[in-house]
Amino acid sequence: MTAVLERETAPAPAPRGPRRGGARGRLVTVLLLGPVAAIALWAAFPLMEQGHWIALGILAAATAGLFYLYLSPRHVPAKYLVPGTLFLLVFQLFPVLYTASTAFTNFSDGHRGDKQDAVVAIQTASVTRVPGSTEYVLTVATTGDPATGPLSFLVTDPATGRVSAGNADGLRALPPGDATVNPAGRVTAAAGYTVLSGGQAAARGREITDLVVPTAGGAIRSQGLTRAYEGRAGRAYDAGCDCIREAATGKTWTADDERGAFIAADGERLAQGWRVGVGLANFTRLITDPAISGPFARTLVWNLIFALASTGGTFVLGLGCALALHSNRMRGRALYRTLLVLPYAMPSFAMLLVWRDMFNTDFGLINNLFGLDVDWFGGAASARIAVILVQLWLGYPYMFLVATGALQAIPAELSEASKLDGATPWQSLRRVTLPLLLVALTPLLISSFAFNFNNFNAIYLTTDGAPFAADNPANGATDLLITYTYRLAFGGSGAQYGFAAAVSVFIFVIVAVISVVSFRRTRRQEEVYS
Repeated sequence: MTAVLERETAPAPAPRGPRRGGARGRLVTVLLLGPVAAIALWAAFPLMEQGHWIALGILAAATAGLFYLYLSPRHVPAKYLVPGTLFLLVFQLFPVLYTASTAFTNFSDGHRGDKQDAVVAIQTASVTRVPGSTEYVLTVATTGDPATGPLSFLVTDPATGRVSAGNADGLRALPPGDATVNPAGRVTAAAGYTVLSGGQAAARGREITDLVVPTAGGAIRSQGLTRAYEGRAGRAYDAGCDCIREAATGKTWTADDERGAFIAADGERLAQGWRVGVGLANFTRLITDPAISGPFARTLVWNLIFALASTGGTFVLGLGCALALHSNRMRGRALYRTLLVLPYAMPSFAMLLVWRDMFNTDFGLINNLFGLDVDWFGGAASARIAVILVQLWLGYPYMFLVATGALQAIPAELSEASKLDGATPWQSLRRVTLPLLLVALTPLLISSFAFNFNNFNAIYLTTDGAPFAADNPANGATDLLITYTYRLAFGGSGAQYGFAAAVSVFIFVIVAVISVVSFRRTRRQEEVYS
C-alpha cells in the first residue's frame, strides 16, 4: 500500500526537450530539399517563357507535394516510395510515352520544328547576294568554348557604325557600351561573347560558311572571315495563299498541313517541312510499303531466331557445364569454375571487337587455326552463324553461374529418392532436376530473351548488320530490329525518328507479349511443383 501511495504522489517526469537526432534529421531534410527547389525554379522559367502552363502547374504541384511530404512527420512509407517512383516516371515511363507519341508524327530530318521554323529555313536557304546588298565588317564570336561553342556574327554597319549580334535565331542590336570597335570597324571585344582569333575562326570555316542570320529583308551570310553581306531571299512566304513563292519564276508551293510540307501543283515538295501528326501512317507503312514490309518481316524472323538460339544455346551449354561440375566426383571444380566464368568477367564490347577480327577472312584466327577459307561476314548464313557463336561464348558463363546456384538449392534427397525408385540418371535429370530448375530459371530465361532480342552491341560491333543486299543498303542480313531502328533514326540517308519510334513500339509489344505468356506458364509450373 505504501509503495502504491509513493508512486501516486511521486512528481511527474519533466518533459524532454527535442531530440538532437530529430533536429539533425530535419536539418538534413531541409538541405536535401534545397536542390529540389533550385531545380524546380530552373525548370519553371523556360516553361513560363514558352507558355506551357499545364506543365508548370504539374511542376509546382509536385514540388509542393515533396516539401509537404518530407517536412511532415507523417506518411513515413511514402517518404521511401516516392523517390523510386519519381525516378521510374522520369527514366522509364516518360521515355516510353515520348517514344510512343513520336511514333504518330512525321518527326524526321526536314520535319523537326514548327511551320514558322520551316518558313525561316526555306527563306534563309534561298538567300543570294544582289546588287546594292549591304556589306558589313564581320567578327566571328561564340558564347561558349572557342572550339565547340555556338557561333555568332558580330557585324558593324559601315554607314552608321552600329554593332549587331546575330545567330540562327535572328539579329539584335548591341548597346553602344557593350562592344569595342577598332578604327577599321571591326569588333575586338563584346560583353557576353568570346571573339575568335584568326586561327580559331579558320578551324571552323565550314560552320561559319553555313551560318545564316535571318533578317527582316533576307539574311546575313559571311564572305570570308572578315566580311558579311545581307542578301535577299529568292523564296518568300505569302500569308495570303499560305504558300512559298519564288521571286524569279513566280512558282508557288502551297502548305499541306496534313503532311507538314509545302507542295507545288506539279507534286514537287520542298525539303524543309514541319512536324505534324500522321496517325497510324508509320505503322501501316511497315505492312503496306513493299520496300519495307519484306525486309522488315525477314528481319523479324531472324531476330526471333537469334534471340531463341542465343538464349537456348547459352542455357544448354551453361547448364551442361554446371551439371558436369556439380558432381562430387569431379576434381578441381573450383579451378574449372574460375576458367568457365572468364568470358563473363571481360568487357563484352572489347570481346566483340576481338571476335570480329578472329572471323576475318584473310588473317582471322578461325580460318588460320582450322585451315578454312570462309568469308564469314560475306554471306548471310555464315555471318548469322558467326554472331550466334560469339553470343554462345559470351553468354554461357551467366547461365553457368545461375544454373550452379539453382542446382545447389535443390535438395539432394530428391535425387536419392529417384534413384531408389529405379530412375536412371537421365530420367532423374528430366523428371526431377530440370523441372525444378525451370521453375527458378524461367524468369531469368525470359529476361535473357528480352536482352538478346534487343542486343544492339552483338550486331553493331561485329557485323554492323552486314552483309547488305545491293538493292537495300538500309537493312542487312544480320540486322536485328534494334539495329535496323538505329539505322533508320541516325542513318546517313536521313533520320526518320517517327518511323523508328513506330518500330520501337512494335519491338516493345513483341517482347511484352512473349514475356507475359512466359510468366503465365511459369506460374503454372510453380503451382505444379509447389
